[in-house]
Amino acid sequence: MKKLSVVLATYNEEKNLANCLDSVTDLADEIVVVDGTSVDKTVDIAKKYNAKVIITTNPQIFHINKQKAIDNATSDWILQLDADEKVSHDLNSRIREILESDTDINGFWIPRKNYFLGKFLMKGGQYPDYTLRLYRRGKGRLPQKDVHEQAEVEGRVEYIKEPLLHYPYEDFASYLKKWDKYTDIISVQIKKELEKKNTLEKTVSLINYILLKPIYWFLLAYIRHKGFMDSWQGFVFAFYSSLRFPVSYIKYLKK
Repeated sequence: MKKLSVVLATYNEEKNLANCLDSVTDLADEIVVVDGTSVDKTVDIAKKYNAKVIITTNPQIFHINKQKAIDNATSDWILQLDADEKVSHDLNSRIREILESDTDINGFWIPRKNYFLGKFLMKGGQYPDYTLRLYRRGKGRLPQKDVHEQAEVEGRVEYIKEPLLHYPYEDFASYLKKWDKYTDIISVQIKKELEKKNTLEKTVSLINYILLKPIYWFLLAYIRHKGFMDSWQGFVFAFYSSLRFPVSYIKYLKK
């Protein structure tokens, strides 16, 4: 059986980390945690699970620290997790099968179930929310340019059906807090995107972010991808997902 390193980047995750690590303790040969100088008990919790802990800064692009964790892993395979995720029982068993096999596949896309305001969203483009998290050591890297980027894996990759469980928001207030940080990041990206654009191009971008993108995204998530089938949670998610575009652009203008 091949060995597995579970790697994470953390910052103030004392409420989530134990549940995450409990879901992989029987699977991981090594746990690597790169912590962005948390001010809560995150590091203490990680050490209780005999994790290799590396303390560093907390960059806005969190994938910088995720890549540091990947670089410090020593096992045959790497499973990259976020602290607010849990490996389901079925996924645990499936990963074990992969580690026991002689497959020539270098990476696996894993479907993710996202928990939002009391339920897992199954429509609105939220499931299956495939993410490339399991790959051979040395074959996968993160570009470290965007908060929602996927790993780049060299060689053959496949999809599996067993889900990763994602609990990103404790309540609506915590959702809005993360949403606010995300729009901050988008506003910086808009600034870089428009630095060398002329007046006409900036005007087109203004119309796009303030009007076209939010309308398109809401219709895509709520109507095309049937977000309405996820009850009121589906509406709230589609609405705020579309609202991120004009809010990010307004933040860019203020800067």
